[in-house]
Amino acid sequence: MTPKEPAMLLSFVNLKLRDYYNSLERMCEEMDLDSAEIEEKLATINYHYDKERNQFV
Repeated sequence: MTPKEPAMLLSFVNLKLRDYYNSLERMCEEMDLDSAEIEEKLATINYHYDKERNQFV
């Protein structure tokens, strides 16, 4: 289960991307998550996925 609160979600997602997955798409595929939902929620706190860095910045 992923955190609901945006700041906690940011920390969770960036940790997973850094330590386990080489892309947001791969992480969502393997964890059965909706990437659009994650991106929308993190956009509410002005974080957006950077493919080159493989993290939300």
